Amino acid sequence: MSISPLHDPDWRAFASDNYAGVHPEVLAALAAANGGHQAAYGADVYTAKLAEVIRSHFGERAETFPVFNGTGANVVALTSVLPRWGAVVTATTAHIHTDEAGAPERMTGLKLLTVGTPDGKLTPELVAHEAWGWGDEHRAQPLAVSITQATELGTVYTPDDVRALCDFAHHNGMAVHMDGARLWNAAAALGVGFREFTTDAGVDILSLGGTKNGLLGAEAVVVLDPERSSGLVFLRKMTMQLASKMRFASAQLLALFDGDLGLRSAAHANAMAQRLRTALETGVADGTLTGLAFTQDSQANAIFATLPTEIADRIRERARFYDWDRARGEVRWMTAWDSTPDDVDRFVAIVAEEFGRR
Repeated sequence: MSISPLHDPDWRAFASDNYAGVHPEVLAALAAANGGHQAAYGADVYTAKLAEVIRSHFGERAETFPVFNGTGANVVALTSVLPRWGAVVTATTAHIHTDEAGAPERMTGLKLLTVGTPDGKLTPELVAHEAWGWGDEHRAQPLAVSITQATELGTVYTPDDVRALCDFAHHNGMAVHMDGARLWNAAAALGVGFREFTTDAGVDILSLGGTKNGLLGAEAVVVLDPERSSGLVFLRKMTMQLASKMRFASAQLLALFDGDLGLRSAAHANAMAQRLRTALETGVADGTLTGLAFTQDSQANAIFATLPTEIADRIRERARFYDWDRARGEVRWMTAWDSTPDDVDRFVAIVAEEFGRR
């Protein structure tokens, strides 16, 4: 029996890279991993191969634990590097604070200590606002820093940025977690290997994203410094992130590394964001889009801008996207691995048409 699509496969949005489907090469990898039997719960050849590939990219000490989703990866990772009385210093915009329904705190009892940032990026000076009070029984102990790469505001930490944070954190006895939901986009933007801005920069544990780059419910926790993490194999099960048929998660992650698919897909998404921004900047410069302004650098695959709310609402009726801060008229436009130049150009035309209706 064949199943007909229930949606229009030609419809595109600029709301989130989560809207995109599964990359055809990933579907092929899933098909290749299917058939016959493989041992369950990670004792399969695909998971073993993934561990080998991860070590080649992140260092020989790296340990790999596939999970279902990014929230699960963050919860498992942070829990493994903290005692019950531990706290995590993170940006106010961090996904673990704004978009995970309190899961890190509710599931594990840890405390988030948030710091405001102008661009989504923490610095040692910003972390220092909450990195204090060690030994004070009245204060949750700040024992970890969590950064996001690329950030929720579309900016990217350089290797030097990460190294400075890690040096500060380690000097104060704190572990460093990196939420890499869009790690591939960051790597493509930086033009360097993963190890340069993770392991070599001092990151202790990583949430390795995949879903936003063409996978189907497959992420991983990568322990970069095993001495900083404990009990992860048990925590993954306790937090309902242990896949029985793990070969299918591992096969997908392997596909991203095979032939640089992950980097190619992320670089394309980044390039489409740059195409969109360049076209909009042209409209601002020539007066077509007067009233539109950019609020952040577009270093990965996200664009943040302000525009009149009534115009944003009309555009949204024709091409879906999200408000970021409706009170100030700020929106977020995102591109994905499958965004095309025609998709971008059509969206720019819609924006221009709606501005022209004022």
